[in-house]
Amino acid sequence: MHKGLLITLLFLFPQSFLVAQSSPDYPQYYFRNPMGIPMQLTANFGELRTNRWHMGLDLRTRQKENQPVYVAAAGFIDKVKIEPFGFGRSIFIIHPNGFTTVYGHLNDFFPALEQYISEQQYKLESWAIEIDLPKDKFNVFNSQLIAYSGNTGASQGPHLHFEIRNTKTGKCLNPLLFGFPMQDNVPPEILKIGMYDRRQSVYDQDPQLFPLKKTKEGYAIPNTPVIKTGLNKISFAIQAIDRATGSRNPNGIYSAKIFFDEKPLIAFELNNIDYNESGYINSQIDYKHRSDGGFYLQHLSLLPGDHEVVYRRINGNGIIVLDDSDIHAVLIEVKDAEMNTSIASFNIQYVDSLNKPVTIDASIQKLLPNNPNAVKKNDFEMEMPAECLYDTVRLQYSRSVSNDTNSLSALHVVNDPTIPVHSTFTVRIKPDKLVPEGLKNKIIIQRSSRSSIRKAVWQGDPTGVGWFTARFGDFGSFQLFADTIPPEIDELGNAGIKSSGGDTIDLSPSKSIVFRPKDNFGGIKNFRAELDGKWIRFTNDKGNAFIYNFDEHCPYGVHHLKVTAEDLVDNMTTKTWWFKRYPYTPPPPRKKTMKKASNKKSVVTGAKHKNAAIKKVATKQKK
Repeated sequence: MHKGLLITLLFLFPQSFLVAQSSPDYPQYYFRNPMGIPMQLTANFGELRTNRWHMGLDLRTRQKENQPVYVAAAGFIDKVKIEPFGFGRSIFIIHPNGFTTVYGHLNDFFPALEQYISEQQYKLESWAIEIDLPKDKFNVFNSQLIAYSGNTGASQGPHLHFEIRNTKTGKCLNPLLFGFPMQDNVPPEILKIGMYDRRQSVYDQDPQLFPLKKTKEGYAIPNTPVIKTGLNKISFAIQAIDRATGSRNPNGIYSAKIFFDEKPLIAFELNNIDYNESGYINSQIDYKHRSDGGFYLQHLSLLPGDHEVVYRRINGNGIIVLDDSDIHAVLIEVKDAEMNTSIASFNIQYVDSLNKPVTIDASIQKLLPNNPNAVKKNDFEMEMPAECLYDTVRLQYSRSVSNDTNSLSALHVVNDPTIPVHSTFTVRIKPDKLVPEGLKNKIIIQRSSRSSIRKAVWQGDPTGVGWFTARFGDFGSFQLFADTIPPEIDELGNAGIKSSGGDTIDLSPSKSIVFRPKDNFGGIKNFRAELDGKWIRFTNDKGNAFIYNFDEHCPYGVHHLKVTAEDLVDNMTTKTWWFKRYPYTPPPPRKKTMKKASNKKSVVTGAKHKNAAIKKVATKQKK
């Protein structure tokens, strides 16, 4: 019998060893459910998202907004943040046991806090705000109402985002490890295995995929007792999901560990993550496979540029070297936060006749992880710091002359966005047209068909030779443009109300004013509105529109409104209007007109006479 036969592995593995990994020692039942309804999840901690792990719990609010939100434990409000995206309106509360709770996507705060934040917004003349509150300004006690749930910020539906953080380190912790009243006895599902040739970069290949089937012993590859491969240096990844008891909603898994011939190699655990580290999800998943339209695959090995945020080395980095032709056993253990466990197991064997050498083109420049990298062309340069890449990237660069009459440079393409970049890098482009001195502060660099733009900074010398520079966080196409067109602002008659004509617009029937300024390159940097010479608060939730709901800051009478919109290169548009606003009573609904009864009667009577006449004629004809 071969030393690694799967049956031997299963026989030797005691169940206690398989589940030796335990949850951290967090206080149990200290925090209450922040909602007044049963605790149900739409997303858990560690769920896979674009460019980040989900760092808390998304709690159902019965698909409704304005559900009461309660403090999870006594403490004091440390910070309040209001932003167009992200958490929208959020509260941060510090507790005496060393933890901080966060509540996001809120609507109104409780009255005293709502009034205080409004005063600060008017004091700072900014709707978007992040305020650190004095320690004793707002103490909150067990089960106190602190806000109402909503759908603000980057939320795509009504829910409450809830986090628990280590107050000292700021790292987010898995709230499901704190003993909340949620039943979960359903183990994770392991759907597929991906195998990689680690003689080359993961970006130079597509994984070999193996679907899994659940059996009495665990998950196995159907009809494949042994994977025979010509690859002698391999790694694996898994597609796996978790579900809570009574829910079909797919969530993320908590941890996974891989064993090779009874020896644990490496594990990852989704807990204790800082927001500054969350970008490393793009190393933990097969980013290219996902970007090409595939599903999430989570690596059971380290990429060279990974900083081990969620991984724990046990015996090596997870890469397996097959240096003989024996049959070897692989076992993968997957857990949820309740330590419900699923196991996938299979055998693998190296077959030399199946080996295909990796061809390497030495003429192609390679961008290496853990090294500074640079791309230098006659009119294009890119400089990447050492922490930018997770694995080796073969440089693919092309240059083409632009047909756009508004462009100031060729179109430079560097790889494509299916290869992830961890940190920002510098792009420099030399214009192919003379840029007048007065225009140099109006230049932008646009990446990949207007998906992102940056204001460019001129770096030149006295001879007039120079470059425009900006920083980006993704590969793609890059090109210079001059932006001299200011934003467009709606006329007040199109800004959510109806114009009554004349110089002064009647806003009495309106409850709000809504502006949707537009820019030719899609970037509004600043929006400001003044009512009778004083700043007035327009909200900008989700970045869709700027909205002012009439309140005590606009009393009845005649007012002057001034609105200014500014783009990324400081092009500015300002418009002014006079409007009036008085108490308004909607006109009574129009009554439906009804035919008179006498008309109906005459019609019916006429019909009777007509029928009688027809009957009389028919009788005469019969006779």
